[in-house]
Amino acid sequence: MAAFPVSLFQNSPDPRRRALISLTPLIDMVFILLVFFMLASSFVDERSISVAASSAGTGGPKGALLVQVRADGLRLGGHAMSLDAIAETVAGRVARMPDQRILVEPAPGVQLQAAVTVLDRLAAAGAQNLSLAGPGER
Repeated sequence: MAAFPVSLFQNSPDPRRRALISLTPLIDMVFILLVFFMLASSFVDERSISVAASSAGTGGPKGALLVQVRADGLRLGGHAMSLDAIAETVAGRVARMPDQRILVEPAPGVQLQAAVTVLDRLAAAGAQNLSLAGPGER
């Protein structure tokens, strides 16, 4: 009967004892990824449009240009116009009066994207005093 060296059995794992798994490397990697994404992300929206909600305390619609966004098209001061014509009119008015107030009133049922397109185009034309008016707020 051959005797096995004792060293072979001393290093064998005990079936009742489990190996300890350290969570420290995992936590370190999660922290490093968190810091990376925080530093790599940009929280500034570069394409934002500054819009004030219309209210009675801001001077009302007197002297303001009213742009209505309807399902059948756009109107400036009650006259049907294209978006290009409205942008040219607003650019001319803003060139003379930089504080010109412009109210954009989307009609009920009009998609939000249509109103945002008008706001974006007016902001590109130089309008800085844009207000979003709900129906009946004029």
